[in-house]
Amino acid sequence: MKKIVVDHLKYKYPLGEELALQDISFQIEEGEFIGIIGKNSSGKSTLCQALVGLVPHFYKGAYGGKVIVDGLEVKTHTIAEISLKVGMVFQNPFTQVTGSKMTVYEEIAFGLENIGLPREEMRRRIHEVLKLMKIEHVKDRSPFDLSGGQMQRMAIASIIAMKPDVLVLDEPTSQLDPAGSEEVFQAIQDLSGQGITVIMAEHKMEKVAQYCNRVLLLHEGKLVDFAAPEKIFSRNDLETYGVAAPVYTRVCKALGMKKQGCDSYPVTLKDAELALRGSLG
Repeated sequence: MKKIVVDHLKYKYPLGEELALQDISFQIEEGEFIGIIGKNSSGKSTLCQALVGLVPHFYKGAYGGKVIVDGLEVKTHTIAEISLKVGMVFQNPFTQVTGSKMTVYEEIAFGLENIGLPREEMRRRIHEVLKLMKIEHVKDRSPFDLSGGQMQRMAIASIIAMKPDVLVLDEPTSQLDPAGSEEVFQAIQDLSGQGITVIMAEHKMEKVAQYCNRVLLLHEGKLVDFAAPEKIFSRNDLETYGVAAPVYTRVCKALGMKKQGCDSYPVTLKDAELALRGSLG
């Protein structure tokens, strides 16, 4: 089932001289975990904002084409309507903290209160996401007493608690250490396994290669490629787009070791190990 359809999307910010997104088209199936990669200013954040309606409703500007998310055409529906189906986690968690709640528990409850969820269901969901994001131990602390990583996990938890059909994340692990990043990716993968469609803009290529079903490569607002991680990271021209392949891919490419049974190079440690064993007979 097509969960997201982007059809010839074009967009230019109000004061921009060039298109931030240039004639982009792609489709995403329900339950997929999609990674968006590209150098800074390639259009990753703009595309994420287009999927949740901030483009064009909030930022305005020149807009063309269609974005349809779970049956709703973004341009003809309000952000409030879209937010019932799509949740977004921003790079900076401070942009998502309400500032009106005294504890992490209350902060996560804020969105659930706004949709009138019964109290017992609210408690169940909050307990579930606190455990999922491993922040149970800070549930009674002020959101502003948290570390950057803890605050980002709280922001993710507050969106997950709303149980969106589609989850869009704009570099959500940028403020997390390696252990925290791994926990977030594992949690997001679990959500994808439950049928939630996930789109994540990310700079950590090893994680993208390990967890994403497909990868969307952007460059200067254009869609360069949209395929499996093995195909994207095996491209000989990848570095010309400002993207470095995972370290395992670079090592295997230098050694001339391709993934067994295909024409692509390994992108994960496990695949690299198998390729090495195969090359040694």
